[in-house]
Amino acid sequence: MAHMVFCTKYKAEMEGLDEPPFDSDFGQKIYKNVSKKAWAAWVEHQKMLLNEYRLQPWTREAQEFLVEQMNAYFFGEGSALPKEYVPPSQ
Repeated sequence: MAHMVFCTKYKAEMEGLDEPPFDSDFGQKIYKNVSKKAWAAWVEHQKMLLNEYRLQPWTREAQEFLVEQMNAYFFGEGSALPKEYVPPSQ
């Protein structure tokens, strides 16, 4: 049976992640409150942040920034887009 959560992003009962994304209290919070669909949307948003800010994901500064953005994305006001960001045209 699928792990179900009330998704904080989509405000609906949805299928949750198969396991916590991190071995921490924050990872448990995401596991209990974020759907697979919302996590997939975050992964795409994170790629944009990495590219737009030219982040080196192995650095502590980049990791701390991404965790702050992830917290805002799922549990706060939302992760802000960079001022210079122009969405790709389809």
